[in-house]
Amino acid sequence: MLTRLKAVTSKRPKIVIDHILKHGQITTDELKTLYGYDHPPRAVRDVREAGIPIETFRVVSPTTGRKIAAYRFGDLSKIRDDRIGGRQTFSKPFKSALTEKYGTRCAICSGGYEERYLQIDHRVPYEVGGDTTKERILDEYMLLCGACNRAKSWSCEHCKNWLEIKSPDICKACYWAQPEAYEHVTMKDVRRLDMEWVGDETKDYDRYREQAVRSDVTMPDYVKSILKRLID
Repeated sequence: MLTRLKAVTSKRPKIVIDHILKHGQITTDELKTLYGYDHPPRAVRDVREAGIPIETFRVVSPTTGRKIAAYRFGDLSKIRDDRIGGRQTFSKPFKSALTEKYGTRCAICSGGYEERYLQIDHRVPYEVGGDTTKERILDEYMLLCGACNRAKSWSCEHCKNWLEIKSPDICKACYWAQPEAYEHVTMKDVRRLDMEWVGDETKDYDRYREQAVRSDVTMPDYVKSILKRLID
């Protein structure tokens, strides 16, 4: 087990692992004060993404007297060998291959961006599916703008499949993995449409919004009513 823990060499998860090996646990206060991490859960998530089971529990902070999060190893017999290396960085040629295949548009909102502003994301979250092969397959990844990537992360991290089930097939049928053809949104019977109005289109949006305000309805409800009236 020790050999497998030591196989994690990336700086952030390695610091968490080494601290827990020495002290039995690590707290959010320690991650901030000793190691300078402003977002402690991100460092702990790196450990989980490397295939190491981590449990969260509560302790009392010796400095503030408040309850804070602390972390320790879970059942180490469940270490995932396919994750020991953790996330691998994406090369520039790989991103170029993605933009050649999908263009420089966000897969969720379809907004057009310069390539440098688009982020590579696993269609099936790494937490659930890991990397299926050592040689990456383009179809298993997507390009997202920063806003949509954050929205996807929040939704996935609160999904029962992420938290308990861990089924890649459930993810593959989700909006956040296949927005062009999906069956559910985080296991809920929901359909979504993320849209942007760009450039001269913003004048149209402002006009629609004014009409929605006058009708005392939200913009989504107003757009739905227009679509329903036109299609019916």
